[in-house]
Amino acid sequence: MRTVLVLNGPNLGRLGSREPDVYGSADLDDLWTLLTDSAPEDVTVDVRQTDDEAELIHWLYEAVDTTTPVVLNPAAFTHYSYALRDAAALVTKAGIPLVEVHISNPHARETFRHTSVVSAVATGVIAGFGFDSYRLALDHIVRLG
Repeated sequence: MRTVLVLNGPNLGRLGSREPDVYGSADLDDLWTLLTDSAPEDVTVDVRQTDDEAELIHWLYEAVDTTTPVVLNPAAFTHYSYALRDAAALVTKAGIPLVEVHISNPHARETFRHTSVVSAVATGVIAGFGFDSYRLALDHIVRLG
């Protein structure tokens, strides 16, 4: 059984009620269902969310220590957390896939959202497709084997 960590940063615990015009009306339980239904039988999807930067960083350390691929939505940390960027770099430098995802398209939003400090160290970035951004990232990781 393989595991894929799906890590979500600040405010994403409010999906379903926070700015549904931007993020849709589905919540993290709906995301888990979508990804679990999309994953092959031998893949476990571990969806987590935190508003705590340190906790998110420790989950990335866990990914390195267990060689577990990551789908990461850093949320607001995307734009300024160099600590998170450095932890993400540990994942990819260990040869473990880390796909940065965003529900909305940050480049179609406020200017401050146009810059990601994480993208340069991620395996790839998928944005703007709602929850399908996560599904596409999971599909990519599964294909890598």
